[in-house]
Amino acid sequence: MKKYLIIMLVFLSVIVLNQKVFAHCEIPCGIYDDHMRIHMMEEDVTTIEKSMNEILNLQKQNPVNYNQLVRWIQNKDVHADKLSDIVTQYFMKQRIKVVSRSNGASFNKYIEQLTLLHQIMVHSMQAKQTVDLSHVEALRSLISQFEKAYFKE
Repeated sequence: MKKYLIIMLVFLSVIVLNQKVFAHCEIPCGIYDDHMRIHMMEEDVTTIEKSMNEILNLQKQNPVNYNQLVRWIQNKDVHADKLSDIVTQYFMKQRIKVVSRSNGASFNKYIEQLTLLHQIMVHSMQAKQTVDLSHVEALRSLISQFEKAYFKE
């Protein structure tokens, strides 16, 4: 029995200690800064744009500096993922509350916010897959629209 208990404790310890740590643990702690998250999203888009421009410039070089090229591609991908994480982990899971269809204007605001967040996620994914700068402009516009929709009364 002791041997079984020790094995289980070790197993559970490995599982618990191996979990990722997030800024918010999805409990109602009340420590939120919505404006900061919007600014973080805008910063991620600016970083994606910088990465895309560097990738485009590096591709033109002869010989191509593949080490730098790979680093900028990875940087772009990381920031596209960060943007998607803020959308899903912060806004969709924790901040946007489900509203009943019968609540009229509140429901319309809810649908508008979800639609904008979904579009941000799609453009973030497309920015990750390409170096098409049109996704950067779309992201900037969508984040601005979301900010207005989210903070309007």
